[in-house]
Amino acid sequence: MPNDNLISASISAEDIQAVKDALALVRDKLPFLVSLHPQERREMAKMGEKSIGFDEKCTLYMSNHAEFVPGFLDLAEVARDRALRARILEFWSTLNALTQQVDDTLMVVNQDIWMANLAYYQSVREAAKRGRPNAQTLYDDLRTRFPGGGGVKAAPVVADAQAR
Repeated sequence: MPNDNLISASISAEDIQAVKDALALVRDKLPFLVSLHPQERREMAKMGEKSIGFDEKCTLYMSNHAEFVPGFLDLAEVARDRALRARILEFWSTLNALTQQVDDTLMVVNQDIWMANLAYYQSVREAAKRGRPNAQTLYDDLRTRFPGGGGVKAAPVVADAQAR
């Protein structure tokens, strides 16, 4: 198969440590980061392009027409939030792209491993069918990964049109 090995790479222990140190530095520089539960993420307001435009108008109006700002709203805190958003956006796309690349690479590596595992499983299954020593024990253990997989079914016999 031409895609049996989609990636071939390794990472040294020193490089792993360097990456961990770099990530620790990033975490240290962003001590305010939060983690949301999936339900909280669903409930949070999202700000897309249209919402950013709305925010820009509100920023202008809040500063020019402060008489309409509710008393409970802390404009200094809103300004800090806007400044923080702008700073995070300076590195967000790079970090997001890196995260996506790491995720994609992990997916490719997992594909390589899975395909190797399936090839081995099929070889063990065939060896068990042929009565090779130890093969049935391995096959019985490995096939638990595929419950309900009633085994390989024979292809239906199709009558040859000329035989009629």
